[in-house]
Order: sequence, then C-alpha cells, then structure tokens
Amino acid sequence: MSENKSGKPLFYDPTEHRIRSFVTRAGRLSGAQARAIEELGPQFLLPYAKQTLDIDAAFGRAAPTVFEIGFGMGDTSAKIAADMPEKNFIGVEVHTPGVGSLLKQIGEQSLSNMRLIQHDAVEVLTNMIAPGSLAGVHVFFPDPWHKARHNKRRLIQGPLVSLLASRLAPGGYLHCATDWEEYAIQMLEVLGAEPALKNSTDAAEGYAPRPDYRPVTKFENRGLRLGHGVWDLVFIKQG
Repeated sequence: MSENKSGKPLFYDPTEHRIRSFVTRAGRLSGAQARAIEELGPQFLLPYAKQTLDIDAAFGRAAPTVFEIGFGMGDTSAKIAADMPEKNFIGVEVHTPGVGSLLKQIGEQSLSNMRLIQHDAVEVLTNMIAPGSLAGVHVFFPDPWHKARHNKRRLIQGPLVSLLASRLAPGGYLHCATDWEEYAIQMLEVLGAEPALKNSTDAAEGYAPRPDYRPVTKFENRGLRLGHGVWDLVFIKQG
C-alpha cells in the first residue's frame, strides 16, 4: 500500500489522475474496532494488489459473489451476508472505523462468507475482479455530493457503470439506492444508457421496489417518517 510523505497510507494510486468520489478522512477508531482489525483482519481483510483475485481461494469455496462499494459502518452488509450464507460478499471501504466495525460484526456473527478490502473500489474492480465474475453489485446510499459544483465527484457515472457491467456475469444485477432524488434521476439516466444493462422493472418511473434482502436502516426509517423518499434501482446484465 502506498504512503504519503507523512507516512499515512493512501487508499488509491496517487499517480492515477481521476476525480474521486470519496475523501479520506481521519475517523476515531474505537478500541473494539482496533481489536477487530488486529485479530480478524488477517483472515477477513484482503490486501489490495494489482493482480486478479482468486475468489474461490479467498473464500475457500465456489459460490455466487456479490461486490459492495462503500459499506459504511457495515450494519446493512452484515445483515445481508447473515441472511444469504450461500453467497460470498466482498465489501470495499476506505474508512478505517467502518472496516473495524464490520470486522467486529463478522466476528460476533461468525460470518464466514465476507471478505473486505480497504482501498479505492474503482482500482479494486479494475485490477482485482475478473470480467464476468460477479453475481451482483451493491451501491447503497453513496455520497450525493449535492452541491452542483461537486456533482462530478458522484460515484455513479458512465465509466464506472460500464466497468461494473463488465465485471457482472450474464444475469447478474447492479443494485443502487439513494435518498437524494436528484441523484436518483441521474442514476436512472446513467444506468439506462449502459447497453449491457436492462432495467429490472417495467414501472413507468423506472425505480424498483426495495428488494427484501436490503434492510431498512435506522437513518432511512427516520427519513421515511419525515416524508423523505428512497429510490432503489436494479439493473440486470444482459447475456
């Protein structure tokens, strides 16, 4: 892993001149999170490498694999993995407290079907994930970068969607969710423009009902009570 001049790790390649959808920031790491990284990291935290990941070897089995970008503190990811033991889940997150939090939940719930990578998701997808190897991709509540001058930082843009589509197996799905309506509109436009993907719903507005596997978060519940909307988009890779 690269380091900057102060010796802090860089979770992206500084020589790659690309607008990033995230800002690395220092977050307070609790004692429990630090212990989880130290004790469980060697087993469940995969090192970033510029070579294709052998997914079957990483999990010790062959199973449909779902890739998640930006799992935050990991509550939703842990719930989904616990409910779907038959699938493998690779979660990518740059922020250390979130990595520690999800590792802690992995240990508490004995979630043998999860592996984490602390790195830029675009570089992970480009260098570690083989084309056609994923059964699904989850992108839940990415930063909306709601100021107009920051819209270019949004994660869901044409080039990334094309990359995601290339990593999905035929019949695989891309599931995005947002609580920012203007971002939902952009997502629908960008996903709809990708020729390798087809909208899973015939609904006129183009948004999908929330799939049962995606739990409603506390934050989302609070927003719904206040009348805020949430939009799910599920697109399928064409064979």
